[in-house]
Amino acid sequence: MSLFSALFHKAPIKGFAKQLAQDIVKRYPPSLDAQPDKRPSVNRLTRIVEDACKKARDFQDENKLGWLGKAQLGNAFRWELQDLGYQKDFIDLATEALIVYVSKKN
Repeated sequence: MSLFSALFHKAPIKGFAKQLAQDIVKRYPPSLDAQPDKRPSVNRLTRIVEDACKKARDFQDENKLGWLGKAQLGNAFRWELQDLGYQKDFIDLATEALIVYVSKKN
């Protein structure tokens, strides 16, 4: 694989971002996000986002994502959550957490 294609090969990243968003949907459907009185507790939401971040960190470690790959993962995850119908506040929170988590040094 050439350096150019290695840098811009997005298929596994997009697929993983979609899978990650679907994992969140199972535990926190977008319909609940749209109803403030139906949202789970802050602790439960934190666990849901942290679990997604841990999976993203494992993916990052396995695929040796550089800064561009991490950015692509964050963007693909954001777009996936948006397409699923989550509110902007949750999308921003989850995406920021994911980017921070995969960017941390071990």
